[in-house]
Amino acid sequence: VQLQASGGGLVQAGGSLRLSCAASGRTFYVMGWFRQAPGKEREFVAVQTWNGETTRYADSVKGRFTISRDNAKNTVYLQMSSLKPEDTAVYYCVGKRSITGSVDYWGQGTLVTVSS
Repeated sequence: VQLQASGGGLVQAGGSLRLSCAASGRTFYVMGWFRQAPGKEREFVAVQTWNGETTRYADSVKGRFTISRDNAKNTVYLQMSSLKPEDTAVYYCVGKRSITGSVDYWGQGTLVTVSS
């Protein structure tokens, strides 16, 4: 099982970026994103169920980030807008069995750097 994230990079504050994560080896009922900023603990960002019926966002990203899935491609996306320097972090793709359960699989991270 692999979760391959991509799309990170350097962007100015106020800009946008889209992350992608392609899963291989299995499908996940829930896919989503966590992030870890320098010197901080890893934190939840967003998750979504297979059918898109349930979506959850961290308060810090609500209204700015949008999670979506393409089940035909077994891929989850994170569209990030109005980016702030405090969004700078390594973003990790995750696969889970339920919205509230623990993470079953972690992907490798992709670095997002937002300059002021």
